[in-house]
Amino acid sequence: MSTHAKRERLLLADLLEASGPDAPTLCDDWNARDLAAHVVVRERRADAAGGILIKQLAPRLERVQAEFAEKPFEELIQLIRTGPPRFSPFALKQIDEASNAVEFYVHTEDVRRAQPDWTPRELDPVFSDVLWSRLERMARVLGRRSPVGLVLRRPDGRTVVAHRGTPVVTVTGEPSELLLFAFGRQDAARVETDGDKDAIGKLHEAKQLGI
Repeated sequence: MSTHAKRERLLLADLLEASGPDAPTLCDDWNARDLAAHVVVRERRADAAGGILIKQLAPRLERVQAEFAEKPFEELIQLIRTGPPRFSPFALKQIDEASNAVEFYVHTEDVRRAQPDWTPRELDPVFSDVLWSRLERMARVLGRRSPVGLVLRRPDGRTVVAHRGTPVVTVTGEPSELLLFAFGRQDAARVETDGDKDAIGKLHEAKQLGI
């Protein structure tokens, strides 16, 4: 496992363990146990994980994920910590870094920011740039169902268009916060929005952002 993905993986595992299986998350009605089961199934059950993206496979994913959620919470945490089995595509360093640095960062914040006393993490500039690079590649996919035009802007002025349309809302923030916003965690992201008031309201209420 490569540096960023490995670090975020271990942070997520530690946070889940400290929070306990019943802790809330930002993932709709999932608690920490449900989130842990999702992470494990995604890496270890390719036959079911396709349901994350393919609607027709979603029922199978739900069944398998429910089965994993019945496992002891400590076992799920250990499976996250030890990483994917050797036969998993995620065992390859390039795929691990490309997919899991973002995946584990977002899910760590799903647990952290569901707590009433959370505070923002201070990320190092290198990791922030990694997240921005991933966001540039994923922005059109994440924002494809936005109800309004959507531009994501870093404080230094660099921008990426997530969705073309009018009216346009510009969302400004650090790469990590923009990533959370684009993944559908609008209310938990520390960002500033600029544009038509009604359009901003629609964007914050949109359930379609993300994969």
